[in-house]
Amino acid sequence: MVEEGRAMQNLPFRDRADAGQLLSHKLKAYTNRLDVLILALPRGGVPVAREIARSLHAPLDVFLVRKLGAPGQEELAMGAIASGGVRVLNDEVVQALRIPPHVIELVTARELRELSRRERLYRDGRPAPDAAGKAVILVDDGLATGSTMRAAIAALRQTKPKRIVVAVPVAAARTCEELAEEVDELVCYHTPDPFYSVGFWYEDFSQTGDEEIREMLELEKV
Repeated sequence: MVEEGRAMQNLPFRDRADAGQLLSHKLKAYTNRLDVLILALPRGGVPVAREIARSLHAPLDVFLVRKLGAPGQEELAMGAIASGGVRVLNDEVVQALRIPPHVIELVTARELRELSRRERLYRDGRPAPDAAGKAVILVDDGLATGSTMRAAIAALRQTKPKRIVVAVPVAAARTCEELAEEVDELVCYHTPDPFYSVGFWYEDFSQTGDEEIREMLELEKV
């Protein structure tokens, strides 16, 4: 659904910040709550989440997730690792492909190096956020297949949050329907049909750089 008063010709969104401002209107119930934590999926989710955090007066951080690609089928996730030392394995994929433990460990080690690099780059020594007992709003700039968000949800669940909310400006309708069954609440601002791609619905979908993310997090640090 498009927000009332927002004409169709004004979609796509101007940029990620614009998308975040619009999306925040659908999350007003979480304003000024001490138990709310906004977690962005880098890179594109950070500028969206920053606007939501500002609107809700909630803390902002990143939730870093790396999919563990199955050997020879890297797009197929056999699991994921995430901020805070979390690892989740998809037992069905591991068993179906008969992936041995040493291969899982090799892939995990490789992805852990990249996750650690980004942790150092984005956090500059700050610890990963404590999501235990929190109402966590996971934010990205859009959902196509939703594979990265699924990995994030599975990893975040291991940290024992009180509530998981997924919020995105635009998504494929089918992906929204499927993900809604995996979380406590799912907020998709716009679910166009046909969907095309996430970037199609933004006038400016230029890549968010690592240094830009660092600056955003530094400004929003609590």
